[in-house]
Amino acid sequence: MDHAADVPDVFDPRIYASGVPHERYRLLRDRHPVSWQAEPEIRGWPAGPGFWAVTRHADVVRVLRDHRTYSSWLGATQIRDPDPADLPFLRRTMLNQDPPEHGRLRRLVSRAFTPARVDAFAGRVRERARTLLAAARENADDGAIDLVSAVTDEYALLNLTDLLGVPAADRALLLEWTVRIIGYQDPDDTPAPLLGPDGTPLNPRSPALLGEMFAYARELADRKRAHPGDDVMTALAGAGLDPAELEMFFFLLTVAGNDTVRSAAPGGLLALARNPDAYRRLADGSVHRDRAVDELLRVHPPVLSFRRTAAVDTVLAGQPVRAGDKVVVFHASANHDERVFADPGRLDLARTPNPHVSFGDGPHVCLGAHFARLQLRILYEEWCAAMPVPELAGPPRRLVSNFINGITRLPVRVSGPAR
Repeated sequence: MDHAADVPDVFDPRIYASGVPHERYRLLRDRHPVSWQAEPEIRGWPAGPGFWAVTRHADVVRVLRDHRTYSSWLGATQIRDPDPADLPFLRRTMLNQDPPEHGRLRRLVSRAFTPARVDAFAGRVRERARTLLAAARENADDGAIDLVSAVTDEYALLNLTDLLGVPAADRALLLEWTVRIIGYQDPDDTPAPLLGPDGTPLNPRSPALLGEMFAYARELADRKRAHPGDDVMTALAGAGLDPAELEMFFFLLTVAGNDTVRSAAPGGLLALARNPDAYRRLADGSVHRDRAVDELLRVHPPVLSFRRTAAVDTVLAGQPVRAGDKVVVFHASANHDERVFADPGRLDLARTPNPHVSFGDGPHVCLGAHFARLQLRILYEEWCAAMPVPELAGPPRRLVSNFINGITRLPVRVSGPAR
């Protein structure tokens, strides 16, 4: 299929280095809500067959809810096609499964990831936010810090490792694995990719590159069986999962659980720095904190896109889609759809209702959404209590990625009185 001349490209990961392409998304929503996108070769990653980009809210929700028509299992959930030899391996994780198999695994892990277990960590999360923010102020260089390296990377990682039950000595491994898997499109965020025999980059999600993480997951599960604790890995180790399922759950929780908050936290504070009036309303209690968290998630969703594969011939928003076509939903576009959100470019911390899709929808809605919201709410509360109005001290640096809405550097001033 030809890429129409008036259809803007929203695939190239380099576009996202300068910001989420909201104007391109708006043009697609208005003129081509289900548009064909080319997949050229970029940085050694081979060209692909192309895909349908879904940009309106109603269509995104339809795709995410209809697993019979739009499958996670057929081609997994990344835009680029996996190596066919890796596909059986990738289908072991519930992210890349469809009901009813997906439901069985989700029920098992849900018993380990209960709201009560998550809420029990709230005190520890709040103390960590206070400690990291105080250290950031104390160690600021000329009154400014890089919020990502000084606060939010550590905050997301340490909260997750507490919940999982990962020993302190092993925690740096989780960040290393996350950066390697999430940042692979960004030449400045990760080392040069490892190459396969044919000279093309190896997918960081392939079994060849996850052996170290899986070996650690098995070792940690053995430790938890011998020395159980009140943590998620102890619960998973006794949940009756087979070894491959346990490994893939550890992979999913480590990467998705870490990077959700790792992306959303600096994104939310960047939005507040750019909207000081909204920040003041948050700080003085004029807006409900939970609503504020959801609005900040709407304007900065941690995930930009997710792929499905059409299982049957169908029609979406008037566009015929053939079985086997890739169908990719764009969360950040859906969250700015004027058909659903009044004045979507405005940060409205009191916005209600707020049916954003930042945590997905349908059977694959984010399992860790409760934990992510708790962490974000506490971080914003502690910032309002102890820190000045957030003010940029330099330009942010964004992750080069069409998948994760990441910020890798966020210079912020932290000198001056609180609020």
